[in-house]
Parts: sequence; C-alpha cells; structure tokens
Amino acid sequence: MPVTTHPTGSRPGPPFDAEAARRLREALGMTPAHVAYGIWAAYGIRVAPDTVTAWERGTASPSGAELTALAGALWCAPGELLGAPRTLREHRLARGMAADDLALRIGMDPAAYARMEAAGTWTGSDRQAAELAEALRLPCRALIELTGRDAKLAELLRGAAITRWQAYVRPVAKMVPLPKPRLQAALQGLHGDYQGLMAASLNWGGGGSSEESGHAGRAFLDGILETFWARTGGG
Repeated sequence: MPVTTHPTGSRPGPPFDAEAARRLREALGMTPAHVAYGIWAAYGIRVAPDTVTAWERGTASPSGAELTALAGALWCAPGELLGAPRTLREHRLARGMAADDLALRIGMDPAAYARMEAAGTWTGSDRQAAELAEALRLPCRALIELTGRDAKLAELLRGAAITRWQAYVRPVAKMVPLPKPRLQAALQGLHGDYQGLMAASLNWGGGGSSEESGHAGRAFLDGILETFWARTGGG
C-alpha cells in the first residue's frame, strides 16, 4: 500500500475536538503510538505518535484525510471528532463522506464539486441543494448558509416585515424546507414585531423622533435572520 503523507497545518483543517480524541483513545486502552500505527496500517498515512499527542493537546489539527484515518483507528465516526461544522467540507467530513461520493449523490460532476467546495461558493441547482441537505442531514439554516442564499432570504424577510407578509410565504417556502404553517406564523410574527416596534418608537416619551424610529427599525431588520431562525426552530 502506498504511503501518503499530509503535513499538519498544510491546509485549513476541520474544527477538531481534541478532548474527544483523547477520551476515545483512552477508553480503548490505546497509546498515541498504537493510534499512529493504526492510521498507517489501515490507511497508509504516516503520522508520528507525537503528532497524535499534538492533536489531543490542541496544538495541531489533522487534515481531512488524517481525520478519517484517525476515526478509523479509534473505531468512531468522523463526526465524533469534530466540533460544530461551519463549511460544506466540514459537514461532509462529519458524515464521513468522500467528496466524489457526495458529488455523485447530488448529481454533480466530481471535479466541479471539488472546485466548488474549495472555493466555498455554491453553484448547484435547487434540486442539488435539496439532495445535499438530505445527504448531509443539514438543518435548514446550514443549508441556506452553505448554498449562499442567506442574503436573499434576509431580503425576503425584510420585505415581509415592512409590507404584506402574506405575499412572501411562497418565495420563502421555496427556499426554506419547513412546514408552511410554521413559516406563515414566523412571517406574521416578524411583521407584527416590526410594525409594533415602529409604532412604539414613535410614541416613546409622548412622541419619539423619526430618527429614533429609524434606528430601531434598522436594528430589527439587521438581525431579522436570527429572529427568523429562532421563531422557526430551523437553525
């Protein structure tokens, strides 16, 4: 079996959970040397026992290939060695999926998928986004953020808050795969909160200024995505 080396720190690694790695190794009664040997024997990746120790101390992080091999040596899923995933690559690693396998599952050319993942910019279709969510078991919020549609969703939500919320149910539902009644309640709530805030800010102290009203309204609209996810439970 050919040996592949991956210099630690040569590319950004996933959010590695050092404490989990140490805890899993100790539970198996293994030393760092045992882990290093298991990684080489099963995956052909040479790492020194000191490297395993550095991972567990948080002074270094494994690459994607090293993470998969480490999980195999520790008899666990890659996701058990990760913190909260932030990028498409990290979500894929947490599910223990190879990039080519994920690309084929969502109906995308593997080379195109690799370029997209490396660039961090989603270029797939809505159907591929839905397949991606199913394959990686993505929460709605993660799906929207990873496919770069959070700005568009925020724009729709601001429109719902400022004007007639009913007109935004359908376009929001096309983007966010949540039950329609939950989306309707969230949009109606955003509209009511914004309108109530604007009315209240104009009446503070017996008559607020338009500047005060504008500041309050902008602050609400700036944070409307967070409020929406809190209301829908889709985060």
